[in-house]
Amino acid sequence: MPELPEVETVRRSLLALVQGKKIATVRVLYPKIINGDVPIFVDALSGRRFETIQRRGKYLLFRFDQQLTMVSHLRMEGKYFLEPTAQPANKHVHVIFELTDGTSLQYQDVRKFGRMQLVKTGTEEQLSGIRTLGPEPLGPDFTVAALYAGLQKHYKALKPVLLDQHVVTGLGNIYVDEVLWLSRLNPLTPADQVTMAQARQLHEQIIMELQQAVDAGGTSVRSYVDANGHQGHFQFALNVYGHEDDPCPRCQTPIRKIKVGGRGTHFCPHCQPLPAGVEVCDD
Repeated sequence: MPELPEVETVRRSLLALVQGKKIATVRVLYPKIINGDVPIFVDALSGRRFETIQRRGKYLLFRFDQQLTMVSHLRMEGKYFLEPTAQPANKHVHVIFELTDGTSLQYQDVRKFGRMQLVKTGTEEQLSGIRTLGPEPLGPDFTVAALYAGLQKHYKALKPVLLDQHVVTGLGNIYVDEVLWLSRLNPLTPADQVTMAQARQLHEQIIMELQQAVDAGGTSVRSYVDANGHQGHFQFALNVYGHEDDPCPRCQTPIRKIKVGGRGTHFCPHCQPLPAGVEVCDD
């Protein structure tokens, strides 16, 4: 699933392609992509102009004139791209936004997990998937104090707490493995045992890692590309994710892969020591 750097990269590339353009009509080829009534969705967007595109966590917020917002979640395989005609580019295209200049913005989703929903601009924070999100890691609300306070509310392992989007939003499996290695924190560490000093280090590494990943256009380890079809480059900077049995870049100890909260998890047994009393189970 695309994480914050990938969704932010998609947002930026999409904005350059469609800002200011006007929708003539919308064709929905797979109705389940739309949360809500499809004819209402089509009618509401016909004649609307793309004003800007923003992001909240892993959600894209397409802002249109007349205070209309389309909330879009890409899930596992969702992709947007611009086509020179209104014909679907392939069999996996499920929504086509036909533009008045003859081009079309097309949404492709091999697994059909992505979703789109129309709301009045300013009310998107009330949606069930958004209202419980934690602070944006690259925004002013993400402070050391907020991170520490959020971790103190949980006794379960640190990795799933960072993944659940409540303490901080936008982190997925890849970046959690990376920031924990950078912070020298074991993924099985109970969240409420993280000290203020460790929270400060984790806070710094989350911001630095995500910003570097955004600057690199995201991480392409499977099928991720931006709206121009370009892959990201941050996969070449990963230290532990996908490096099982490779030597740790810091100490040369072989990287281990285990399951934490049902997710494949990479860490260095030497640099990220296991907390006392916590047992590790191999994948």
